[in-house]
Amino acid sequence: MSNEDFKRAAAEAALAYVEPGMKLGLGTGSTAAHFIELLGAKVVDGFDVVGVPTSEATRELAERHGVPLTTLKETPELDLTVDGADEIDPELRLIKGGGAALLREKIVAFSSRRMIVIADASKQVAHLGAFPLPIEVVPFGKESTRRAIAKLAQELGGSGEVHIRRAEDECPVVTDSGHIIVDAHFGRIDDPREVADALNRIPGVVEHGLFIGFAERAILAGPDGVFEIEPAGRSEPQRKIA
Repeated sequence: MSNEDFKRAAAEAALAYVEPGMKLGLGTGSTAAHFIELLGAKVVDGFDVVGVPTSEATRELAERHGVPLTTLKETPELDLTVDGADEIDPELRLIKGGGAALLREKIVAFSSRRMIVIADASKQVAHLGAFPLPIEVVPFGKESTRRAIAKLAQELGGSGEVHIRRAEDECPVVTDSGHIIVDAHFGRIDDPREVADALNRIPGVVEHGLFIGFAERAILAGPDGVFEIEPAGRSEPQRKIA
């Protein structure tokens, strides 16, 4: 099986938590795309749900698969968000933002009673930080903000390599909210809360890709099967479900 097969298996397992009438947060990225496609197939068969997309790409995908959509203005409280992640540690702290949708993803997750993360098993790590941390910043003063982030990364023992994410045409990637993405190489992040708090103090930083305290469980699929993960310390933090 390929990584795409594992992503789809995780997405399919997450459907077990979706009940008729639910108001859903719909994530962004390749794994979330599988979930939206599978959800759309249930909707075609009469399954009643409504979703809030976390990006314009997700909105277009959901419309293509017939998933009814709403907005947080119309539906400010959601039952469940299903989204992917770039890294997941044993406490279900996440790094997200590889798809440049982290601000809207965090707003939607915050508006939800529950969040389930779906991913292939390679996203499970002992410590966050191998994946560069995406940070959404305002365009004004972006170089000053980038330098402040780089200084912080060095102070916390990281490599200090901090780059403005660029598209194939070398122009900065612009988010759906009109901001840009800075990717920061912190290296191993021993205290995600410390990094999150420090980033929040830098003017120009809109939001960062550390999701702490959002996910109640993760569903991961790999060569050994599909596993449901809860935060470390639970009586049964990991169990095989398929």
